[in-house]
Amino acid sequence: MIDARNSKEKEVTLKKIEKNPVKLTALLYLKEALLNQQYENCREFIEIAKEFGAQDFEIQNLLEDPRRVPT
Repeated sequence: MIDARNSKEKEVTLKKIEKNPVKLTALLYLKEALLNQQYENCREFIEIAKEFGAQDFEIQNLLEDPRRVPT
């Protein structure tokens, strides 16, 4: 019964993530800014994403993306 409840909670969390287009757009813009080394825009995108429900791990994953290796 605990496993069923946990899976249902995860499903609800995933649905919340999918239903917030502003958060997803801000995270996509953050990713693009990081890849293009436009760091002056990152703070604004992070603030918007957090305002609309982004979790710290979602932002941290983008910040630690291995594709952003210094050249």
